[in-house]
This record gives sequence, C-alpha cells and structure tokens, in this order.
Amino acid sequence: MTRIRAPRGTVDVFPEIPGIWSRLEDTVRSVCRKAGYTEIRTPIFEHTELFQRGVGESTDIVEKEMYTFLDKGKRSITLRPEGTAPVVRAYLEHKMWAGPQPVKVYYIGPMFRYERPQLGRLRQHTQFGVEALGSPSPALDAEVISLLISVYQAMGLHGFVVRLNSIGCPECRNRYKESLIEILSKHVDELCADCNRRLTRNPLRVLDCKNEQCKAQAGAVPPIYEHLCEDCSLHFEGVKQCLEALDIAYELDPTIVRGLDYYTKTVFEVIHSGLGAQDALGGGGRYDGLAEELGGKPTPGVGFAAGIERAVQVLQGAADEKTGQFASGIDLFIAALGDEARLEAFRQANDLRKHGVSVDIDYLERSLKSQMKFADKLGARKVAIIGEDELKGNYVILRDMETREQTRVPSGDLVKALL
Repeated sequence: MTRIRAPRGTVDVFPEIPGIWSRLEDTVRSVCRKAGYTEIRTPIFEHTELFQRGVGESTDIVEKEMYTFLDKGKRSITLRPEGTAPVVRAYLEHKMWAGPQPVKVYYIGPMFRYERPQLGRLRQHTQFGVEALGSPSPALDAEVISLLISVYQAMGLHGFVVRLNSIGCPECRNRYKESLIEILSKHVDELCADCNRRLTRNPLRVLDCKNEQCKAQAGAVPPIYEHLCEDCSLHFEGVKQCLEALDIAYELDPTIVRGLDYYTKTVFEVIHSGLGAQDALGGGGRYDGLAEELGGKPTPGVGFAAGIERAVQVLQGAADEKTGQFASGIDLFIAALGDEARLEAFRQANDLRKHGVSVDIDYLERSLKSQMKFADKLGARKVAIIGEDELKGNYVILRDMETREQTRVPSGDLVKALL
C-alpha cells in the first residue's frame, strides 16, 4: 500500500524547530503588548468576496493563488491567504470603530496560497502581523516598522535593511499610472508576459517584477515618490522623520509597491541577505481605503505581515553561530534504576513541573548509561540520578551535563537546587 505523504507546499515542523518558533511567537507577543497591541484571531476561512473586494481581483493572490471552494450551502469560501482584510472585516463587523482609536491588534496564524513552493515560500505558511486602525498619523507607520525590527532585534538578529516607498493616494497614483503606462508601452516587447498583462490592469506591479528585462525597464521610470500630491508628500516626509527619530536606517526603493490593491501611501519591506533571492523578512504599509472598500466608513489603517518560516530559517543560522541560543532542551532529566526509583522519579517529575521546571523521565526501563545518552539527546541541562542507595538516603545525585560536575542534593531541596 502506498504511503500517504504531506501535500506539496506543506511541511512538518520537527522537534528541533519549535524551540526557535516558540521563542519567536513569545517575542512577538511581548513586543506587541509593550506597544499597546492586543491579540486578535480571525477565522481560517472567509467568504471569497472579502478577498476579491479587499485584496483586489487583479492581484496574483486572487487571480491564481487562493484556495477557494463551495461549501455545502453552495457559498464560495476561501482559506485565508493574508491577514489584513479579515482584521478590517472584524473591525467593521464588531463596531470596533465605536471604541477608543486607534485600535491596535496583532495576530499569529496560518495562511494559504497556491503558489510554486520554494525556499521560504510554502502553500501553507504561518504569519505574524500587526494592524493599527483609526489614525492617519505618519508616526503610526513608523511605529509599525519599528515593531517588526524590534521583534528581530529581540531575537538577536541583525543585518537587515528597511526598504521604503510611498505609492501615494488614489489621486496621485492614478496620474502616475497613466505616465507609467505611456512610458512602458513603448517597450512591451521587452516585458515578460505577466507584465504585459499587468500593464493595463495593475501597472505598478511591473515595478517589482523579478524578471531582469522588466527590472531594467522599471529602473528607467521616475520614482513615484517624486510625483506625490502635497498631502502624500507631507505624510511621506513625516514617516521618514519619525524613522530617523528612532534611529532606524532605511533605503528609498521605488520598486517596493507590494502585491495587494489596498495599499496607499507608505509601503515597506524588511529584507535580510540570509534568505537569498527571496529576501523579505516582512513587509506592509498603509491601507486607508480598505475599510470603505469593505462597506465601512473611511478608516485609515497601517500594518505589516511577516512569514515565520522565513524568520526561523534565518534564526537557525544565527543559532548555529551562537551555539545553543535557541536550544529547546529541558531543565532536568531524572534517571531512575529499579521499580521503586522509577515510581519516585515519576512523583518527583510531577512535583517539579508544578514549580515551573521542565522535566522528563525514562519510560523504557533503560540502563543508566542509555538513560544518560537519552538525556543528552533531549538537551537536558541537568540529570538527577535515583537508585537504591539514593532512595534509602533520601537524596539524589544531581549532574550538570555541561560541566559534568555531580553533587548530592536532599530530595526535598531539588526544586531549590534547580531554580
């Protein structure tokens, strides 16, 4: 019988990874809480119309990448491909606009996109992100960017670059699109098939095409931030001033336009050389028209999303350079010899866990030598050895697995010795 394998574009996360993954999630929650963001959890599937109206029907996500199906009630349902539209839908549906503004939330959860799997890009991937709704302040744009950077810095990661752009409001962007079409239409033979299609439907997407010929043509186009209206120009200057006030270095990059139709004004990406061609560690921007597009009142908003799998990939490299930084080992392994000692180990482990100590024991009645090898594989920092003599004397032998030093500890003092 043929073995069943995981679907293409999905991965199983093995034990050595969650140590980094869990710390990253904890760091996201800690950094966001300190900035006044609270967690939101939206459904994994939504009505397809949410993404058609919110993300944009001419985007790659809606045209080619969504997992869409009819449910038993013949309703079109789509697995969540991104996190912003669902958050704005929740903001409107639950009248969060009626409370104190801005509303600042963060999320962590799986997203689904049918695309060609490659390094750092999966059909099911996990994102963390933040959304701030209800304020047009450029300081909020800078805060969102600083949060993404703060998460990575708290994880000990450095060497990334902020790429910044503004794509303006619909008014100045539409004028720029007309100019863009006029310039690029003279070079359609030098554009890829996708960009020829984008030229009439979503011409800004030509600017971030990865095809070398398309990149060459895009490089000859004047940057959009030189053609902003007065309001958008002032906003962009405000964002830059706020970033500079936070000592956040950035590079202006006119090719950063993001792939979703809801973006306005600020757009940005944080990149890292450790990812190769797919170098984005996260990105986002402002989306002041999205709430109105989804049937609500005009509501300014800004946010970012970042892929956890990509971040873990880079953080693993950092862990290799700083051995053990993200080790997911346990505090203690209790090695026991004999039935009575195994029962005592079982009791001790349960008691220590109640005191916040991570503990494991042997369940296969292995020899002491085999138990020590197993403890080493688990990454146990210390091992408590219990045998016949230890039981009679009401103590354990506590061994430091790094220094190999051993001390005799009374059984009742084991918690104190470990904390």
